[in-house]
Amino acid sequence: MTSRPHTTLFAGALAAWAALSLAGCGKPPETVTPPAPEITVGAQVDDAVITSGIKSALVSDPLVKGFDLQVETRKGVVQLSGFVDSRAQIDRALALARAVPGVTEVENSVSLKGKPSTAATKIDDATVTGRVKTALLADPDIRSFDISVLTHKSVVQLTGFVNSQAQIDRAVRIAAATEGASSVKNGLLIKQ
Repeated sequence: MTSRPHTTLFAGALAAWAALSLAGCGKPPETVTPPAPEITVGAQVDDAVITSGIKSALVSDPLVKGFDLQVETRKGVVQLSGFVDSRAQIDRALALARAVPGVTEVENSVSLKGKPSTAATKIDDATVTGRVKTALLADPDIRSFDISVLTHKSVVQLTGFVNSQAQIDRAVRIAAATEGASSVKNGLLIKQ
């Protein structure tokens, strides 16, 4: 009987392929995050101009200028977030944002503060915010640079634009599990 080297080589390759194929059978499927919809450089510049215009309007307005309001813009959609003292301040901030040229929609994620904070509460809130930001940065599945984190009286507020519902769910779980966070207000939006 004569041995055929190419038959033996083929059989060995087939066996290796089968072994590799079976090796992955017990693993859970990998989660694949879909890429964010493309945004052109022009749209990024337009969004930056819109954001700057809104921030200028907020700082210039006597009713809302003293508050730390966050402004996120993507393709003309603006998200306002932060904590203020009254509903009138929320309404004024929304009106100022809508008046800026290029704004197509305004998402309101601004919350009321309630009772005034003490100095100790403010320090604790800053610590919680830092912990949440650190945890989000450490997670490879989240683009945490697109997430704004604010904390008031241990309530963590997440806002910004992310790629998928899975990223929103993950960010909320991370924030909720952070030491010092009593609850999470989710204002995250999926990029359009």
